[in-house]
Amino acid sequence: MRFPTPLIPATLIQRYKRFLADCRLDDGREVTAHCANPGSMLGLVEPGMRIWLEPNDDPKKKLKYGWRLVEHASGDFTGVDTSVPNCALKAALEARQIAALAEYSEVRAEVKYGQNSRIDFLLRGEGLPDAYVEVKSVTLSRQPGLAEFPDSVTARGAKHLRELGDMAEAGHRAVMLYLVQRTDCDRFALAADIDPTYAAEFKAAAARGVERLVIGTKITPEGVEVGQPFID
Repeated sequence: MRFPTPLIPATLIQRYKRFLADCRLDDGREVTAHCANPGSMLGLVEPGMRIWLEPNDDPKKKLKYGWRLVEHASGDFTGVDTSVPNCALKAALEARQIAALAEYSEVRAEVKYGQNSRIDFLLRGEGLPDAYVEVKSVTLSRQPGLAEFPDSVTARGAKHLRELGDMAEAGHRAVMLYLVQRTDCDRFALAADIDPTYAAEFKAAAARGVERLVIGTKITPEGVEVGQPFID
């Protein structure tokens, strides 16, 4: 998935009210950018961090910039926009680029199921059980090379695990897909110290037949592409 508009570098001043970030452009101007990430963004919101913004000239949008990436001192990137994973994954699923799900020919997004929920992707293929795929964007890393989820307590995430378990017990395929939006990680773990309830719900869901799939990404200021699965 390529960014529609070329990104521009900036320096983070502060993130506040979850969806707002004050930033300083390289020419010295200060602007406010939309932050499309409801999580805590632990480790990614320190003032002075180098970030990348996407400008827009849409008259319907109050903010003329969207925060897309963090660039780390190592030169690695983290994608902070939680809408990006589903866009990148949809293209990869339709192109059958994800080996574990490549047999499915039909990809439907945002399908209603469970208790007033929508599954990120419902996959169908002739002679195959329907596959319910829930996607989570992973941006937390507290140890070198290790990506973790979640970065804050997520009751909604726990609800999704229970509903995936229901689908698995009904005879469908149920997949919890963690897309790691960091280029500096090759391992994954659940952050049980941050949300022990979520970790317990995942263990229960796995016992009911829910699969876990962890996939990396290739990230540059030009765009985000789905990478290779992590070895679990």
